[in-house]
Amino acid sequence: MVLEIVGARFLAKDFGSSFHVWVSQIGVVLIALAAGYYLGGALADRWQRPSLLMALLVPAGVLLWIIPETAGWLIEAIITRHPPDQPIPALWQKLDPVLGSALVFLLPCVVLTMLSPYMIRLSTRDLAQLGRSSGMIIAISTFGSIAGVFVSGFILIDHLRLSAIFRWMGALTIGLGCLCLILDRATLPTARPGSRLPPA
Repeated sequence: MVLEIVGARFLAKDFGSSFHVWVSQIGVVLIALAAGYYLGGALADRWQRPSLLMALLVPAGVLLWIIPETAGWLIEAIITRHPPDQPIPALWQKLDPVLGSALVFLLPCVVLTMLSPYMIRLSTRDLAQLGRSSGMIIAISTFGSIAGVFVSGFILIDHLRLSAIFRWMGALTIGLGCLCLILDRATLPTARPGSRLPPA
């Protein structure tokens, strides 16, 4: 949700703060939610190790970190492809913010969205507790989204530059990936001499 709120503010400097920019950002985030939930669940069924999350979160964190350096020329390419001496068609006035949002924010949002189904799968040890475990993880995720909306909208945007917010988000995402690696090492069974580790 921090990326959704801050991302809309980021896109506004190039595409304006019109209704279309907010629709574009919300729509792209919803696409990321659908894709991330599906991919996260599919990967969790095949690879039940937190280390996979590290392999996804660290690159996503790097993408967030470099948004201030890379997003400018991506959005500029979208804008400058229109002839400068002609008005932008009404359709592209609506779709250009969608393209800009997708190029900048879709991939990291998909990766972050994969966390919930993956954590539900990892925390499930007994089917009798599946409903309670999934409900708790989804509730925690939703609470984090609520906090992200108010913190980003009322505090971060007022006190930090957008570039600093993206770098903090990138650093936190990389740190979360490293935490997943530590968790993986901590829960990995210790092999005895001459024995094999059980498959993941």
